[in-house]
Amino acid sequence: MVSGAVVGTAVLGLQAAKKRYKVYDLKESIPNLNEKHRATKLARNRVFLTDEGLSKLRKAFVIVVGCGGVGSHATAALARSGVDKLRLIDFDQVTLSSLNRHSVATLADVGTPKVQCLRKRLEQITPWTHFDCRNELFSEASAEMHLTPWEGQKPDFVIDAIDNIDSKVALLLYCYKHSIPVISSMGAGCKSDPTRVFIGDISASAEDPLSRATRRKLRALGVKDGIPVAFSTEKTGPGKAQLLPLAEDEFVKGSVSELGILPDFRVRILPVLGTMPAMFGLCVANHVILEITGYPHDYMMSKARDKMYDGMLANLQGLEERLARAVGQDPIGLKIPVTQDDVGYLTEEVFRGRSVISGLPTRLVLSRWRKPAIDFVDTSIKNQKASRLDLRDLVLMTKDEARIHEKDVLMGDKTPEDLYDLKILKLVEQRKEEEAQFREAR
Repeated sequence: MVSGAVVGTAVLGLQAAKKRYKVYDLKESIPNLNEKHRATKLARNRVFLTDEGLSKLRKAFVIVVGCGGVGSHATAALARSGVDKLRLIDFDQVTLSSLNRHSVATLADVGTPKVQCLRKRLEQITPWTHFDCRNELFSEASAEMHLTPWEGQKPDFVIDAIDNIDSKVALLLYCYKHSIPVISSMGAGCKSDPTRVFIGDISASAEDPLSRATRRKLRALGVKDGIPVAFSTEKTGPGKAQLLPLAEDEFVKGSVSELGILPDFRVRILPVLGTMPAMFGLCVANHVILEITGYPHDYMMSKARDKMYDGMLANLQGLEERLARAVGQDPIGLKIPVTQDDVGYLTEEVFRGRSVISGLPTRLVLSRWRKPAIDFVDTSIKNQKASRLDLRDLVLMTKDEARIHEKDVLMGDKTPEDLYDLKILKLVEQRKEEEAQFREAR
């Protein structure tokens, strides 16, 4: 019995000693903050990205604008991955409603600036990371000040995690014009399907009101592509979360625009599943890491529509030639004042990628809505024939619908009112009114 007790004590003592030594070794492995290459302890990153890639990441300066659900997760991922300098910009404070999606906030942080909340927590995880926290609102007027170099180093990347359209557009436009690499997170609100989150060019993003509004404003300012975005292709539907309407008693109180915490900021509640902003934030952080380190990446695009636009343009050209032949004009050499960019604009922005007749999103073409005047071919300039086609003359429909429409309306004696019900006619007029508004800004 005595010998057994001695052996048991010795075994337990040895295990306790090994545990203490292991903990000691782990504590000793924490890098000294005075070490020049302190982040080399990020062994898994170093193996994945190589020494050269990790060195680029250690020297990187990244700006995160918007430190809510998306921005906080992106910031935490960048800090943990070894980014040396992080500038955080957000005017807001942590609220109780932030806790379902913020990466590090606790109850004790409610009421404190989001940027300081992030800094306080992340300095406990990666104390070698340098933070420049700005508890300020980003706007067009402040863009140059906020995106200025840090100690002579220009930003290697900017993350847009803003949910206000005007501020988002101002940030993206400034980065685009000044050739600052940027990635934008589109709306994570009302989304729930993680398999439908993509990274692609802003021209390919769809099914998201924030993305659509941002695209339209940027297109009006001359930017139609060249900005990578994280977006979801998830569609809304019965039983899914929707933007909550403002309570009726708020309208009774006075001007709704005065209810926002700042001018132009939304005052309605956007339902958010806490996991989705995290996914968007990690996606954009992943993109930044791969871009800075030069790690190869070739994303699967959710849409590759250039070929489709070319086909639609060719189809429209053929339609105009057939209409010219029908009024006795030689269609050879006929020019139409429509570009591939115009096709994309009408398809995505005006008609939202769906037929005005059936709502179908496949096999789409652009067609005249009404029969053109007999003199729609302009021959006033010698040796030049041009169609007097206007973008406002066109609607989106499927190929089968267009074939019937051409036979009955464009080549026949019927009008759209003879062929379609009131719902379709009203939708066409609504889309034309919206296009008129876009045209003013375009």
